[in-house]
Parts: sequence; structure tokens; C-alpha cells
Amino acid sequence: MGQKGDALRQRIIAAADQLFYEQGYENTSFSDIANAVNISRGNFYFYFKSKNDILSAVLSARLDDVRAMLEEWETLYPAPKLRIIHYIDILTTNQSNVTKHGCPIGSLCTELVKLSHDMQSQATSIFALFCHWLTAQFFQLGQKRNARRLAMHLLARGQGIASIANAFNDAKFLQREVKSLKIWLDEVTQD
Repeated sequence: MGQKGDALRQRIIAAADQLFYEQGYENTSFSDIANAVNISRGNFYFYFKSKNDILSAVLSARLDDVRAMLEEWETLYPAPKLRIIHYIDILTTNQSNVTKHGCPIGSLCTELVKLSHDMQSQATSIFALFCHWLTAQFFQLGQKRNARRLAMHLLARGQGIASIANAFNDAKFLQREVKSLKIWLDEVTQD
């Protein structure tokens, strides 16, 4: 596949990712994706033979994006507490999308579990990556015995905040809960 073909493939993946987030995986058709990229369904099938193929590509792209983001944070933010704060701030940075559609990772994982889809573990691997990374941050903050528990707690609270903010379309709730998470972080990381 040439450079032009690679670029189109990436556009298809990005469009599918956005549609899966906004409409859900099950409610998104090949036609929806082809229309979003402005190509014929025949051209679409040249790049992806099945909906599972496109889902796999979307999940791989999301995992790569999260890895790159976490690596960038390791460079940009010298202290683990600053990195965790930046993680928490994802909720407010993406507030309008979160209140409209929920968490892109959480909503897709939930949908794939409900469908008993064979790629649910691939979707869950993104949460596993966040959990591993957060565990390392808490460990560096001296929380050696509780690092994983704190990481899982933060993941769970973030998902809960995203779900409730989405259910009630409530940005103020999201903002209050992000402040509360930062207070919690201060409390659990005091010397």
C-alpha cells in the first residue's frame, strides 16, 4: 500500500473511531464509515474486509495513542503527582465529549462486553495500560503497598464520573468531581 493508501486507511480508522464513540460500535455500519470518509463501500472493503477488522484497527490505534500520550507525560511532567493530575484533567479537557458520549474507552468496553464480542479483551487492554501506568506513578509517590489499589480506585472513580456526567449531561458535576479527585490525591499522597 502506498503513501496515499496509508493516508486513506488512517482516515478510515479515525472516522470509524469517532463513529464508534458517538453512535456505538453496533449502531455504526460500513456505509456510515464510508460516507464519513467520502469513499464507496467497494473502496472501503479494499482496506477492511469485516467490521471486526476495522474494530481491531481502531483499538490498536487507541492503544498506540494512549501509549504515546503516557510516554509524552513522562517527559513533560517530572513528578509522578503532576502526571496523575494530568490524567485526572483528561475529564475536564474532554468535558464536552464526555458529557455527550461518556468515556470513549469505557463506553466501547461496556458495549463489547454486552455483545460478548471476541475483542472485548483487546478493548480492556487500554484500561490495563492506564492501570499499570497509574500503579507505577503511585509506587513512585511512596505508595508501594497500595499502588495498584489506588490506581484501580482512580480508574473506577474516573469512569463513574464520566458515566454520571454523560447520563445527566452535567458539566458542573464533572468539574466538581475532578476537584474532589484532586483533593483525594492530595490526601493519599501526603508524607
